[in-house]
Amino acid sequence: MTTSVQWLRRVGPLIESLLAGLIGLVIGAFIMLAFGYDPLAAYLSLFSGSFGSVYSWAESLANATPLILTALTFAIAMRGGLFNIGAEGQLYMGALAAVAVSLIHLPSPLNIIVSLIAAMVAGMIWSLPVALLKLGRGVHEVISTIMFNWISHFFAFYLIANVLTDPKRGEKTISIVESARLGRILPTASLNYGLVIALITVAFILFFLWRTSAGFELRASGYNAEASHYAGISLRKQVMRTFLIGGAIAGLAGAVQVMGRPPTYAVMSGMPQLVNLGFDGIGVAMIGRNHPVGIVVAAIFFGGLMVGGRIMQFDPGVPFELVRVIEGVIIVTLAVPELRRIFSVARRKLSGGG
Repeated sequence: MTTSVQWLRRVGPLIESLLAGLIGLVIGAFIMLAFGYDPLAAYLSLFSGSFGSVYSWAESLANATPLILTALTFAIAMRGGLFNIGAEGQLYMGALAAVAVSLIHLPSPLNIIVSLIAAMVAGMIWSLPVALLKLGRGVHEVISTIMFNWISHFFAFYLIANVLTDPKRGEKTISIVESARLGRILPTASLNYGLVIALITVAFILFFLWRTSAGFELRASGYNAEASHYAGISLRKQVMRTFLIGGAIAGLAGAVQVMGRPPTYAVMSGMPQLVNLGFDGIGVAMIGRNHPVGIVVAAIFFGGLMVGGRIMQFDPGVPFELVRVIEGVIIVTLAVPELRRIFSVARRKLSGGG
């Protein structure tokens, strides 16, 4: 009896996600039928474009790489009882720090390592004021992270236009030097060794949260802050730890994106290769139930939607706007189970139940 209950607990979230995804596909099909498009042909082109060939798999994994990291930023905060939506700004700072530090022109392996570390430090520095405002003045992290996202947005524009500008091409920063670029795993696709870095980070966070005393304290404080305080866990330390680790991972996401994605290996004016990766990571974390392993699966699925969505426009001729609506419906329905759990926990805390 006990074994069957444990099995249901493990398989239950997977069944919920599959049902939610099926509901999203059905809703998307009705939307396409309402506008006169064939949903079967559209979904076939979507999934064949996402996972139907080695190239499409490589592109889906390339799109998933930064999302794995930004989703981890949000997930580790949720495990600690915080709502960090500042990955967007932190990854901007990480990307620009990687560009700047790469210009030191160190030998190849060392230049890559130093650029990645610089990006992580930049992300940590950008998350530090949020933690200090939370601890010193009680400013809610949602408000402060939104503010710092906008500050980093325009600060990044300033750096691109005035400090790190490529003298030959004013629409971008100086390109990452070759000794600091991440090699491609597949020569014909944009998939690069940033994926390996992301998976190593997943393994680290998995080990940290469930195999270390510090990770246990972080999860305990997120589950029940009052009980954790009485047990001798420093809540101030957990807030600082959560934001600094999350900032480092978000900065790493920015570095991986700019150091590994051809053809420019630079941050473009308007930052098209960076914008919304932090916010998309929130959706990925929700779909993955804020668990590192679930995040990897969700990010690959999300990355596949990004690749396959473009194919839907060419083969069945579904308009771009409708493709985005259908993708949004699928993502929202997949995120509903985790959203329901979060709202349940919040309601319990507000009612005084811990």
